[in-house]
Amino acid sequence: MMSKTLPASDGSRFGLIEAGEGPPLVLFHGVGLCAEAWEPQIAAFATDRRVLAVDLPGHGRSDVLPGAPMLPDYVRWAAGVIGALGVAPAAVAGHSMGALIAMGLAVEFPDLVERVCLLNPVHRRAPEAREAVLARARDLAERGGDPEAPLARWFLPGEAPDARAKVAHWLRTVNPEGYARTYAAFAAGDAVYAGRLQEVRCPMLVLTSEFDHNSSPAMTQEIARATPGARAVVIPAERHMVTLTAPAAVNAELRQWLEDRRKAA
Repeated sequence: MMSKTLPASDGSRFGLIEAGEGPPLVLFHGVGLCAEAWEPQIAAFATDRRVLAVDLPGHGRSDVLPGAPMLPDYVRWAAGVIGALGVAPAAVAGHSMGALIAMGLAVEFPDLVERVCLLNPVHRRAPEAREAVLARARDLAERGGDPEAPLARWFLPGEAPDARAKVAHWLRTVNPEGYARTYAAFAAGDAVYAGRLQEVRCPMLVLTSEFDHNSSPAMTQEIARATPGARAVVIPAERHMVTLTAPAAVNAELRQWLEDRRKAA
């Protein structure tokens, strides 16, 4: 694996981890994390693919987006990253906020996306859930983040202590400004592309965990129903960080998705 920082077309810089050779697989992590959150997937797929795990803006080695960016700004940024890497069309997978970005890419920039996977995505939150996440975004912007709150939502009690420690470290060391701005976009982004899923024509996998109450199985099923030919998967007895806590199960589903030979309509 090689960590590097590269220039984007707008003059900003973005960080990534690159490993392997072959067809490209581009990975976008969730808010508060970094490219290293994909370590189990990088190890699994760099054997036969060129894996590019990218730091979101204001995370890891990537510059913060200016102003008050919303989800479409992150999608345009991601399109610029894929262009700068010269890997289009690529298989694109995203987790949580990264899933919203991947969804937006498949809708807005279909020529860049050969297939798309949404891991633990959010979709049209209920009013109470929407207000709760917006309140968390406001609190994060005003007072900064407490890692224990997301850890309690993302892991079952006593689950995967090594993975939990890594995630706690990433949350404590993330750029506070980048974290707050990206979380605000995540909080407001659950319905941005929800009405355009019928436009997606490439193979799509939508995956979540049985006990992920914020990226719920119902949301995953709804996304899959709205997207032509999409496949929905629910990993049992897991929560939000399923890519780290159940990597074998997740990677098996990703492998099936990557081997889907359907072409974009």
